[in-house]
Amino acid sequence: MVDTYRALVVTELDDGKFSRQISTKRISDLPAGEVLINVKYSSLNYKDALSATGNRGVTKKYPHTPGIDAAGIVTESSVPDFAPGEEVFVTGFDLGMNTSGGYQEYIRVPAAWVAKRLPGLNLKETMVYGTAGLTALLSVDSLVGAGVKAGAGEILVTGTTGGVGSFAARTLVKLGYDVVGVQRRPEETAFLNSLGLKRIVPVDEVDDQSGRPLGKTQWAGVIDTVGGNILSTAIKTTCYGGSVTCCGNAASNNLPGTVLPFILRGVTLYGIDSVECPMDFRLGVWNKIAGAWKLDNVEALAEECSLEQLSGKIDMILQGKIYGRVVVNLSL
Repeated sequence: MVDTYRALVVTELDDGKFSRQISTKRISDLPAGEVLINVKYSSLNYKDALSATGNRGVTKKYPHTPGIDAAGIVTESSVPDFAPGEEVFVTGFDLGMNTSGGYQEYIRVPAAWVAKRLPGLNLKETMVYGTAGLTALLSVDSLVGAGVKAGAGEILVTGTTGGVGSFAARTLVKLGYDVVGVQRRPEETAFLNSLGLKRIVPVDEVDDQSGRPLGKTQWAGVIDTVGGNILSTAIKTTCYGGSVTCCGNAASNNLPGTVLPFILRGVTLYGIDSVECPMDFRLGVWNKIAGAWKLDNVEALAEECSLEQLSGKIDMILQGKIYGRVVVNLSL
């Protein structure tokens, strides 16, 4: 086994700004944990970009290596559950937040965070999904579990060009739902058309600024990935007995509104968490991802980049210029 490896390291400078560079680290620098993994693939999530720019709400201490997703091969294990040579993956928990993450060739983590690669997904496909795909499918699972049926009405998916939104939309379309996507910019048209949506609406139509507590009912269900007033608008325009899931805050942490959609229309709001989600529950959803809900030609749904190209992709996702998913190939 090698003693050193490559890693993307984010460092705080004397002026309070943050820099990113590819550095050489030692295996002995890794945190304690039962499983040492040679990372083959990671992925780019919005949370990774926040960590890479010094957001203290995600990462408290620097220097730091982000990457909340990792898939690779076990190198060492002190527990019988995992053996050297096994293909495994890690999503969520504290990986890439305050624990050195997947943007490096090796990670060491607690065994409780690790899952064996599922037969229906190779390592790259697992990272095409990653945290974004898991979050999307946890949201879809909540809508299906709530009894929102295909054919019952339109399903709104916000943040449709992002990783979570696009995977939620693609999967709902696969399951036979009529999905409505949201467009912010003219250049998003081609990507949105590739998702198989029933129709596309401009963001103004799902961001009501009137201040009214209720709106005209439109949606049998909603998967919201952005929060703020768009989530509030979705709640107050959901049909009687409909369900709304909430998994993101890219627009805002705030949730303006009233209780009227809940007490007059029986709307249900589901919170979606993919970080501390219990392993048995998350594996239940991962098995659906790898099985009946798996999308066709998964690898083609993401662009691939090297560790050296990753910093530029981080800047792009913060500027809203990344559509869908980016997979980081640590072997390039």
